[in-house]
Amino acid sequence: MKILIADDHGIVREGIKLLLSDLSTDLSVLEAADRNEVLAAVSGNPDLDLILLDLYMPGVTDLDLLAEISNHYSRIPVIILSATEDTYVMQRAIDRGAAGFIPKSAAQAVMTSAIRLVLAGGVYIPPAMVQHPDESSADAPARVTHTSQLDLTNRQLEVLKLLGEGKSNKIIARELGLSAHTVKIHVTAIFKALGVSNRTEAAVASRELDMPPPG
Repeated sequence: MKILIADDHGIVREGIKLLLSDLSTDLSVLEAADRNEVLAAVSGNPDLDLILLDLYMPGVTDLDLLAEISNHYSRIPVIILSATEDTYVMQRAIDRGAAGFIPKSAAQAVMTSAIRLVLAGGVYIPPAMVQHPDESSADAPARVTHTSQLDLTNRQLEVLKLLGEGKSNKIIARELGLSAHTVKIHVTAIFKALGVSNRTEAAVASRELDMPPPG
């Protein structure tokens, strides 16, 4: 396993390296402290399994480095590891291609679990993104709270549950014994039923639903 830690603070990189040591006994860790070092490491190591990327480093403007990596090295998952806990920034990062967003304030167990999820092909959505502002206003639309309110098949509900766990289409297809194309069709139907436009919104919505028990 080969992971790139991109952060301009050496003490942060050392802490992450210590955390990563629990993931694998055969682990190679690369380090980068600015934009140029990140791009050099990525271009020189096409076999990278994961990039842990700080949002704010020398040479980086907003989410441009994340977008560049996502566009040119889409095979390599990127987790944003940042001190910010702004849910707007989190959402934009996921929309720009991040496979997860971990606040630096997160507990070690949370970080490890999130990294394992992404390495398995999933997407880690921090709990803060599930929280919503007060919707008690009389003008606020009624929220769907149970799957019985959705026009979805049992199979689509299974797909929805796995979406809520942050799993990718490929993993969902494997777990349910479906083709990737079929899963994509189900996901499209789920988006329509929930009134959402992306996987992040669907995952957040699924966590607010009373899902039926298995079987």
